[in-house]
Amino acid sequence: MVRAYKHEHIYRHPWDRVTTAAWRKFTDPDTPNFLSHVVDVHTLQRRLDPAAGRLQATRSITVRSPPLPFILRRILGQEAVVCHCVETTVVDARDRSMEIVIRNASLRGLIEVEERSTYRPHPERPEGWTAFQQETRIRCKPLSALAAVAEKVEHRCAERFMQNSAKGREFVERICKYLEADAAASKISC
Repeated sequence: MVRAYKHEHIYRHPWDRVTTAAWRKFTDPDTPNFLSHVVDVHTLQRRLDPAAGRLQATRSITVRSPPLPFILRRILGQEAVVCHCVETTVVDARDRSMEIVIRNASLRGLIEVEERSTYRPHPERPEGWTAFQQETRIRCKPLSALAAVAEKVEHRCAERFMQNSAKGREFVERICKYLEADAAASKISC
């Protein structure tokens, strides 16, 4: 069974500021304090097409899970796991869109997670606000025959993903405020 979780958020910042902040989310010096589950991030590929106004990048992201539910501890023989994920990002400057897809690369025999996020100018206030949409799909594979157990595992994973997602949004908001303050300071000094 596949479970899907959707979330929408409005950033009261322009699209270029929000996407800059989202891009910096994993490399900001404060990342370890706010996103403590993120262990490591590496850029695997980056391709810029100036004619089309598109940037495409692939990053590997390593995250640490919280303590696992009992059934998973028994199956895996450990309290928590490190999961490797692949993030693909496409930024289209002309259409003013940023799309991010993250999939787990490890533990796929046990669970599949796909998170899709989009950042676009808000339709009612395109110059000042940014609309964020996120959908997370979780599928617990070997336990699908045991629907009740699979449902508990999926629910626990979904709770953790939603908590981490909320932390990520808060952190992007924080970086937006830094960028806004830097922009205001630059205008004053000119």
